[in-house]
Amino acid sequence: MTFRRKQTNPRETAVNITNGELIELVNVEKTFHTTAGNFTALKDVNVKIGQGEFVSIIGKSGSGKTTLINVLTGIDNPTRGEIFVSGTPIHNLNEGQMAKWRGTTIGIVFQFFQILPTLTVMENVMLPMSLANLYSVTERHDRAMGLLEQVGLDAEAHKFPSKLSGGQQQRAAIARALANDPPIIASDEPTGNLDSQSAEKVMRLFENLVSQGKTILMVTHDEELAAKAKRTIKIVDGEITNS
Repeated sequence: MTFRRKQTNPRETAVNITNGELIELVNVEKTFHTTAGNFTALKDVNVKIGQGEFVSIIGKSGSGKTTLINVLTGIDNPTRGEIFVSGTPIHNLNEGQMAKWRGTTIGIVFQFFQILPTLTVMENVMLPMSLANLYSVTERHDRAMGLLEQVGLDAEAHKFPSKLSGGQQQRAAIARALANDPPIIASDEPTGNLDSQSAEKVMRLFENLVSQGKTILMVTHDEELAAKAKRTIKIVDGEITNS
C-alpha cells in the first residue's frame, strides 16, 4: 500500500542535502543562565552527519550529550552558531515553524518512553500524523498498524500502555517516532530503562531502520552499546573529543 502525505507545501518538508551532509553544526555553543551562574554545556561544536548514518553520542553524565541532541532536534536553541538539518537553518526558525519542521523531519525516542497513558498503543502511533495533518484518516490507521507490525507489536495495538512491558513501550515509542516517515530518528538513552534482552531488540530495530536509509542519532553513556553504531561522537565537558 502506498501512503500519501496530506500537506499544503511538500517543499517545506523535503530533505535537501548539501554536499552530502544531512546534518551540520557550525561553531555551536549553548550556555544556560542559572541562579548559580552561567554554565556552558556545549563549546564550539562542529559536526557533520550524512544520510543513513548510525551515530552514537557518548559521554559521562553532565558532559553535554543530551544538550547536543536537544539542539539538533530543536528542543533547545543554541546560544551561538548555526545548525542545518535537511537543508533547513533550524537556528532561525520561530516556535511555530520549529514545531511544524520537527513533526515531519525528526522522530524522537525518549528514555522514559513518554507514551500517553490514556491512549491505546495504536492511538499513540496515530497521534503524530493527526498533529501534522499527514495522510488520510484511513491511511493513518493502516500505517500505524504497519509500523506496529514492524516493531512486533501488532497484537498489542488496542491495549493501553500500562498493559505493556518497558521494552514493548519503547518499541511502541519507536513506532510513534516513525509515524510521519522522518529521515532522522533521535534517541536519548533509549535502552537506559530496559533489560538486556529488550535493549537488544531495540538495537536490532535501529540497525534495520539504518538499512532502510534512516539516520539514527543515539545518546548513551554505555560504551558497549555505543560500539554497535557505525560511528561514535565522544563529548567531554561540552567539547567533541573525537568523531
